[in-house]
Amino acid sequence: MSAIELGKPTTRRAPFKFSAFTRVGFSDTDAQGIVYYGRYLPYFDLARVEYLRHLGLLDPDLGPRQFVMRASSVEYHAPAGFDEMLEIFVRISRIGKTSLTWALRAHRVGDDNVRGDDVGGDELMCTADQTLVLVELAERRPAAIPESFRTIVRNFEAPDLAE
Repeated sequence: MSAIELGKPTTRRAPFKFSAFTRVGFSDTDAQGIVYYGRYLPYFDLARVEYLRHLGLLDPDLGPRQFVMRASSVEYHAPAGFDEMLEIFVRISRIGKTSLTWALRAHRVGDDNVRGDDVGGDELMCTADQTLVLVELAERRPAAIPESFRTIVRNFEAPDLAE
């Protein structure tokens, strides 16, 4: 059985080359009926996971190391409401010796535009930049990102990847 991907490669919003879709659930909204600000982080997590799944890096052999969140900066541009479709654009914008910087953008899209044929009418809802660091679990110290991981990301993101 093949894996179901909730994201797909895209050329709609350069330099982003991948996006994932999610729909705002009732439990995502606050008393005003709009997406609670903290719910964007799980939307961004979903997009990062689908991006890694697409590149075959969802479960890389990192040994006793894992990526952990170091920093997250979020900016809110417009409110989204219950049952609206969001397209989350995601990319690795920088890969350093021990860390990755992710750029994420959430756009509201109409149901008629889920296939991504037209950029008209999409509204920017929220943006984020997140830095994850690869750490040795036992020592909790930064570790070098393996060249095999870097090569896959470099091949997908080129020429828009900072190193």
